[in-house]
Amino acid sequence: MTNKCEESFMSKVSGFHAHVYFDPAQRDEAVYLRREVDSRFRVRLGSVQDVAVGPHPKGMFQIVIANDQFGTVVPWLMLNRRGLDVLVHPETGDDVADHTRFALWMGQDLPLELDVFCENNQYRTTTA
Repeated sequence: MTNKCEESFMSKVSGFHAHVYFDPAQRDEAVYLRREVDSRFRVRLGSVQDVAVGPHPKGMFQIVIANDQFGTVVPWLMLNRRGLDVLVHPETGDDVADHTRFALWMGQDLPLELDVFCENNQYRTTTA
């Protein structure tokens, strides 16, 4: 049973992103994992980024996860991430909170470049 606060919060979650991080020496593992995800799940995959992009401090690829896929994709990643660090976050419209307060890490927490979410030295956030 959910309460009104949980229902209100979940109505703001349009989906989830998983960011799978890798160093140059782990690139082959990341590419293999990306292929495995693609063959097992109906998700959208971002291309493999070999350098830091946006708030992400090193190479990574993104997995776009629908709300109804979270319970299948995320546990599979927990068991099959091949030693790679993974950030999972909701999409609520509040970029800073999504990547910090609401984030789930598998492996090591990595420092994100949150300044990319700044506009005129103010964080672009909404109330969550």
